[in-house]
Amino acid sequence: MKVTVFGIGYVGLVQATVLAAVGHDVVCVDVDSAKVEALKKGVVPIFEPGLAPLVKENHEAGRLRFTTDAGEGVSHGELQFIAVGTPPDEDGSADLKYVLAVARTVATHMQSPKIVINKSTVPVGTADKVKAAINAVLAERGEQINFAVASNPEFLKEGAAVNDCMRPDRIVIGTDSEWVKDAMQELYAPFNRNHEKIIFMDIRSAELTKYAANCMLATKISFMNEMANLAELLGADIEMVRKGIGSDARIGYHFIYPGCGYGGSCFPKDVQALIRTAGSVEYKAELLQAVEDVNERQKQKLFGFIQRHFKGQLAGKTIALWGLSFKPNTDDMRAASSRVLMEALWAAGAKVQAYDPEAMDEAQRIYGLRDDLQLAGTREAVLKGADALVICTEWQQFKAPDWSLIKSSLSEPVVFDGRNLFDPVRMQRSGFTYYAIGRGESVARFG
Repeated sequence: MKVTVFGIGYVGLVQATVLAAVGHDVVCVDVDSAKVEALKKGVVPIFEPGLAPLVKENHEAGRLRFTTDAGEGVSHGELQFIAVGTPPDEDGSADLKYVLAVARTVATHMQSPKIVINKSTVPVGTADKVKAAINAVLAERGEQINFAVASNPEFLKEGAAVNDCMRPDRIVIGTDSEWVKDAMQELYAPFNRNHEKIIFMDIRSAELTKYAANCMLATKISFMNEMANLAELLGADIEMVRKGIGSDARIGYHFIYPGCGYGGSCFPKDVQALIRTAGSVEYKAELLQAVEDVNERQKQKLFGFIQRHFKGQLAGKTIALWGLSFKPNTDDMRAASSRVLMEALWAAGAKVQAYDPEAMDEAQRIYGLRDDLQLAGTREAVLKGADALVICTEWQQFKAPDWSLIKSSLSEPVVFDGRNLFDPVRMQRSGFTYYAIGRGESVARFG
């Protein structure tokens, strides 16, 4: 099938590449000419395991093309995907200016029937706005061209997006059109052979499904962080609690790891957006607000432990930091806990020596050159001359370190672990003071 994707950010590029990989003829349109030219040369702007070789292979095969020419994109595909950003507006609601701009662009150039598909994460009711925008432009043109608008939200996890796209758990499509149903069944047939994965529903339900899914996962994380905070005050070990509740099949083990808060491009933005959506229909989303509040507090935990340990005397201290990205297998630092921690340490007069397997360039881009931030090339290099080690991201290569080297490198054997990677008893035996989330030195002692 001939497919056009507007937006070659995270969602658009992954979806376009995977569609091309199964044989569809895909054109990607973006306003960023530098990004388009880079992709033509095989330079992928984001780090995502397995994506770069797939882009190169399909571009060379002619199934995946990149252009800034919107007219070319609109004329190419019967299916027009909108995969542009929906950044938070000033009030936290999703800003639809880019989505609606694409809708108007499609309407400006279309000469034949089109199916316009919202892939971006958008509030309930966006499809109606897209439809109205297209109708308005067609009316200005004096044209009557058949089109349909559908919702097809993405459910990709950063760090596993290619696999999620190749082997989706479900494919949610919001439409009331048989034309759309038939076209989308053909489009996704290569991903639907093992068993039926397509779930058809009305458009508004599909739009809400994406927000509901992300907010549910964010809720599980904030719930466990709340329990970890209680464990610290009550003298319990949150890891034992996690195993105890995870063994209940109704709860399960997924997304019940406590930590120093969630980040990224989805959870923070989507929770805020759904809170604002609720407010727009005069509903107070108290649970969602609590999820956000708990997460914001949780991002202060590591700094609180560090401040407590050093009795507030952080000026002149040097902190070694492992992990800058908001999660492993990505270079994305949007709303990352590491940023909250570093900025608090700098405000207190401390210096940071940081390492991340993929996010070093991103950290440089965000913070530039500063005297109180040193980016080192290895996990070992950041330890030299540091007063403590902090772990913000659970990269695989951080899980089995050389403790004797760490101990000899730090001025004091103290570790602040925001991802609960290690056993407190073993750390104590190794001579470390070990603060974790709901474990180790963070927990109050009774008896």
